[in-house]
Amino acid sequence: MTHPVVHFEIIGTDPAALRGYYGSLFGWSFDTSGPVAASVSEPGSYGFTPAGDTIPGGVGGGAGFRPQTVFYVGVPDVEEALRRAEALGGRRVMGPERPEGRDLVVAHFTDPEGNLIGLAGPA
Repeated sequence: MTHPVVHFEIIGTDPAALRGYYGSLFGWSFDTSGPVAASVSEPGSYGFTPAGDTIPGGVGGGAGFRPQTVFYVGVPDVEEALRRAEALGGRRVMGPERPEGRDLVVAHFTDPEGNLIGLAGPA
């Protein structure tokens, strides 16, 4: 696979309750100590799943965030992938954005049907 799914997110207005829900439902645990892009979640409200629990992922958000689920596709150049998504009829929604202290760039776009997709790549 050239561009694998590398991360998932579940975002909502009450991230602690969502983490409790998914923890109870699937036995997932979360680490909220890592940095995350401000456009994705309130600081300290994003819980990353540990390696081995699932594909890498997180649950976060906060009062000002729209509930959504998104998966991230790994690409070598996030900006270039966004330009290609737009050229094919998609629409840029966020980014590229680099979370503070991370060697990662993230972005969101919608496909021609309006589905939200994430991109992740090296900074």
